[in-house]
Amino acid sequence: MFHTRASLHGDLERLGVADGDVVMVHAAVSRVGRLLHGPDALIAGLIDAVGATGTIVAYTDWDGAYEELLDDEGRVPPRWRDQIPGFNPSTSRAIRDNGILAEFIRTTPGARRSRNPGASVAAIGAQAQWLTDDHPMDFGYGERSPLAKLVEMGGKVLMLGAPLDTMTLLHHAEHLARVPNKRRKRFEVPLETAGYTTWRFIEEFDTTDPIIPGLADDYFAQVVREYLASGHGTQGLVGEAPSVLVSAAEVCAFAVSWLERRAA
Repeated sequence: MFHTRASLHGDLERLGVADGDVVMVHAAVSRVGRLLHGPDALIAGLIDAVGATGTIVAYTDWDGAYEELLDDEGRVPPRWRDQIPGFNPSTSRAIRDNGILAEFIRTTPGARRSRNPGASVAAIGAQAQWLTDDHPMDFGYGERSPLAKLVEMGGKVLMLGAPLDTMTLLHHAEHLARVPNKRRKRFEVPLETAGYTTWRFIEEFDTTDPIIPGLADDYFAQVVREYLASGHGTQGLVGEAPSVLVSAAEVCAFAVSWLERRAA
């Protein structure tokens, strides 16, 4: 059995994706089943579901893969610096940890990508330029980020067979939560500008470990499960993939409250 652009469109509509929506999608494409025309069929189904006035978004990060070289001050040793290509929003690959859909979305004609390397997103549709423009380099999951804009415009998050602990939007909740002793990190990133690589320090709250001590590494999944158990969001199959669709603003507010209660 193959799943097609049309059948996926129908599945997405039944889940609650509607015309005009702005949807951030995380997908485990292999769980969807056999796709006629591969991941592009899924992208086309998503585009059909949100329509001409809607937008789809994917978290890309980037495949820099140099983090293990950073010293205790977040610097790259001089002997490695010339070997690391700079981040270019137009050409740098999406990180492989995100699965194949993010890279397929990034390379779809008309897609736009934001300029913060680690927090970058790619978007297709009516609001793609606004979502990706002016992405702050410091605290790239916070104010004025694509995640903040997704919340502001009443967007949705679709977990399409993806593990619930991969919901990137909850890094925005970590940024917003008023809790003490949040982990921070400061590190160098290479940026390609006019054919040259320049290095810049970036500061952000730590997204590799829980933002406060004492939380499980996959606590995002716990937050999302509790949110769903409270009667919010919708669940169903897209192709063969168990999927979840939630309001970005609602799940973000739920996560902020969740974190603040545990830090009190």
